[in-house]
Amino acid sequence: MSKSKTSPQTSGRDLAPASPCLMVIFGARGDLAKRLLVPALYNLAHDGLLDDGFRILGVDHGEQTAADLRRDLGGFLKAIASDANSEFGKAGLDAKAWSWLESRIDYLIGDFEDPATYAALGERLSAAGEGGKPANVLFYLAVSPRFFGPIVEQLAKAKLTKAAKGAFRRVVVEKPFGEDLASAQALNKRILACLDESQIYRIDHFRGKETVRNIMVARFANGVFEPVWNNRHIDSVQITAAETVGVEDRGAFYDRTGALRDMIPSHLFQLLSLTAMDAPVSFEADALRVEKGKVIEAIRLLTPPEALQASVRGQYRAGTAGGRRLAGYRQSPDVSPRSRTETFVALKLSIDNDRWAGVPFY
Repeated sequence: MSKSKTSPQTSGRDLAPASPCLMVIFGARGDLAKRLLVPALYNLAHDGLLDDGFRILGVDHGEQTAADLRRDLGGFLKAIASDANSEFGKAGLDAKAWSWLESRIDYLIGDFEDPATYAALGERLSAAGEGGKPANVLFYLAVSPRFFGPIVEQLAKAKLTKAAKGAFRRVVVEKPFGEDLASAQALNKRILACLDESQIYRIDHFRGKETVRNIMVARFANGVFEPVWNNRHIDSVQITAAETVGVEDRGAFYDRTGALRDMIPSHLFQLLSLTAMDAPVSFEADALRVEKGKVIEAIRLLTPPEALQASVRGQYRAGTAGGRRLAGYRQSPDVSPRSRTETFVALKLSIDNDRWAGVPFY
């Protein structure tokens, strides 16, 4: 395995660089890629945790060049790396780390539902292996949920999901994974028709945030908290995810989705389950999933009248945040001036189990 060109700065952790990989980001010009994926990859590069063979291929419909994409991403990274409040900040942009990552970013223009896009992508993948070896490929779907099914099906039709011997082909599917149980089951069936379960990574990027990762450490590695983490010592639990920006250029997506579908079943239920679950038998993924699932199953079901009494919806108006002036939600691009989509939602939930009976979760 070759070694990353960046200087390892792993804060004492004994970590090795990941295997060489071509990361294909569908939606490379979008908000998720810009705000979360590329900053996270920059941090990995900064810490010496990306192999020298790592590459990024952005796929999107925008008429721009790879140089344009690199410039836009670099400008955004520079801004947030100098922001003391940013979770990705490294006290200023490390020019060496960014130069290393930037040189590995390429771009492919294409419509997500056009077979020609996948023919062109196949040519790029064929050229990606080093020394005739097949390339490991990770497809990351940083796109609107309506494209999840079509992209996976087009990848399968173009035979781009079949891994050669000694290599992998994986697909990362972001949230929201369906709008309700029926649509989630339909999407799951659609994806499984094209991929083996071992190739699919259904993720919630919220789990990667440092504060979220630290919840289990605070609970289970600290003998002080766990004995009092129950209804005998806790009166109520309040979980808040406060945004510091408006919807900006996400209006088209957000006006169809809203805060409830965007945040509650994914991000905030992750926080709820990590906060309320019992200690797992191990910290492997399956064991964690079992305990988190028990919490979700124990949430008391509400009748429609009860749900109205236990919830509040709202929508932000023009104001200031972090010293910056923000337009009101209805004045945002691609948002209807009569929109009824909520940008704020609050719920009161009850968990009917021995540990949390009688404790409201807000």
